[in-house]
Amino acid sequence: MYLLGIETATRQLSVALWQDGNCLSRGGDFPNGGSQNLLPWIHELLDLGGIRPADLHGIAFGAGPGSFTGLRLACGVAQGLAWGLEIPLLPVSTLEALALASGKSRAWVCLDARMNEIYCAGYEVSGNRVTELMAPICAAPTVAPAPTFGNAWGVGDGFATYGDTLRSLAPCLLGVQADAAPTAEAVLRIAAPRFADGLPVDFAAAQPFYVRDKVALTTAERLARGGAN
Repeated sequence: MYLLGIETATRQLSVALWQDGNCLSRGGDFPNGGSQNLLPWIHELLDLGGIRPADLHGIAFGAGPGSFTGLRLACGVAQGLAWGLEIPLLPVSTLEALALASGKSRAWVCLDARMNEIYCAGYEVSGNRVTELMAPICAAPTVAPAPTFGNAWGVGDGFATYGDTLRSLAPCLLGVQADAAPTAEAVLRIAAPRFADGLPVDFAAAQPFYVRDKVALTTAERLARGGAN
């Protein structure tokens, strides 16, 4: 099975090519922009893999939560390619991909959502299977629900921004991996068995998973939060 993966929900943009269990990937850290790299990376990976776009069996993309611009970018590119190639499309939770990419068997994932909030959820990872233990939510780090399961690591850049606060909520964490990021390879590792199980959706029905619908704070809200971004 040949699959293409796209993950742009954070500043770590990446694409990956899955070939019967082997994975090639390209990516980089882009605090601002970077979208111009996606299609060249995709063409490079197809050339390296020795396959044509028409040989692809499906496309998976990181559907969020994450950067609004990043989510729309991944969804738009994936939908356009899937429509043009007439192949199925599969959205994958960015938080699930983050849990898998971390390499931890249990993860309390926390992504910085800006505006003094985080996206958080809990997962158990076994091989390429990710099981949800706590549903994704968006909340202020001071009131985020602590993990309801043990033997967990704190994972994600939420810990880089709000580490002390989050660790105080979950003092039993085994450790923290603040530099972990979701990757297109992790998206494909999750997507491959789901494609095999027949879960892909029509390209037109695939949508980002925002969790939070608010893009930015008003001036009054920023002032109320002490000038938060």
